[in-house]
Amino acid sequence: MRAYTVKKGDTIRKVAVKFGIRPFDLLLFNRHVIHENSYIYPGEVLEIPEIKKELAKKYSPFQCLCEYGPVDMEMDVNLLHDNYLDLISSEFLSIDTIGESVLSHPILSFKIGNGKKKIFYSGGWHANEWLTSKFLMTFIKELLVHYKKKQRWHGYELENLFKQVTLYIVPLVNPDGVELVQQGIYSEHPMYKEVLTINKGCMEFNHWSSNIRGVDLNHQWPAGWEIEADESPQQPWPRHYSGTAPLTEPEARAIYDFTRLHDFSHVLAFHSQGQVIYWGYRGYEPPESKEMVERLSLVSSYVPVHTAESDGGYKDWFIQETRRPGFTIEVGVGTNPLPLSSFSEIWSNNVLLALEGLIL
Repeated sequence: MRAYTVKKGDTIRKVAVKFGIRPFDLLLFNRHVIHENSYIYPGEVLEIPEIKKELAKKYSPFQCLCEYGPVDMEMDVNLLHDNYLDLISSEFLSIDTIGESVLSHPILSFKIGNGKKKIFYSGGWHANEWLTSKFLMTFIKELLVHYKKKQRWHGYELENLFKQVTLYIVPLVNPDGVELVQQGIYSEHPMYKEVLTINKGCMEFNHWSSNIRGVDLNHQWPAGWEIEADESPQQPWPRHYSGTAPLTEPEARAIYDFTRLHDFSHVLAFHSQGQVIYWGYRGYEPPESKEMVERLSLVSSYVPVHTAESDGGYKDWFIQETRRPGFTIEVGVGTNPLPLSSFSEIWSNNVLLALEGLIL
């Protein structure tokens, strides 16, 4: 038996994976932890049962065994630096900080390719939709594996493709909110009182989709913002509050500045859930959007829907601002946060969609 001190970003499942044990084993030896969805807080000490190394099992990268958040992304960045230094040196791959969250988490952008055509994918907009971040990071890692081996990936020839295209991905727009959903709130947290006030004293956060200040980052955009704001909560809230004005939140502002900096041909914003693809906004979308969404639908089995009957979203603003195609991909089906078992469906139904998005 060994002792482990909980760190920022930890969950029961993450600790179990770290030590090659089951969440059930942690519950068995830590009776104060009620179930595997219980929050564990930084500084808390857990008893870790020993396990023989030969009993540890290797898992597929397309399984989701535990939650994915900002700490996990930091580890993935280190992994990419270790494994793809040659691609970074050649400027085929770059990882940049495009802004910071309210709590100063970096908002990271991954650039892949050297082509003239620029495309943008984003995820992790809503705190309880972190599986979209897991999907996009897995996509990045698998794409680089196949590119470096000069292999076709599901029939897509990557080497020539990335001479024509540069793909930008921001997998985690809302790191503070994701961490709140996964680890909860504790007295040492810098926004403990504010968050509890927004959440009406409740210590559970699975329903939380906003950023840490209670602002919905996909209601922050100057495309019908006033309409959306009038129909939504009028104060900070776990979801749907549009803020006091468009682009008040640093996370939204980072994406706004990043989008204005680049001349994106089209954008895909990944959310959950519904297994649909929204592709229009008030008739501002160009004619080619319909043919493009039909192609995305054919490779994903997701249903094209012209409009979500809402305003203030990133995709809405991009279409209105540029008159170029924008798509919101609603992955999975169920109640957010989707169960970890949903990841296999999300992967299998979206990897071809993400690849097809590069040749639209």
